[in-house]
Amino acid sequence: MAGLTNNLKDHRTRLGLTQAQLAKATDVSRKTINTIENRIFTPSTILSLKIARALNVSLHDIFALEEDA
Repeated sequence: MAGLTNNLKDHRTRLGLTQAQLAKATDVSRKTINTIENRIFTPSTILSLKIARALNVSLHDIFALEEDA
């Protein structure tokens, strides 16, 4: 079964944004951004799109399927 991987933290820090700033821009809590970055929480499609828009990147630039080893 495939899981979801992400490089959200890389994109966020490249833009100089804190978790709190990205959270505010996407109408979620800082904890939500933290749990996404640490792969504890898988965001909804809508939240994923909001994150991509806030970071000015494609959804595919942030999230990808991770195949089983």
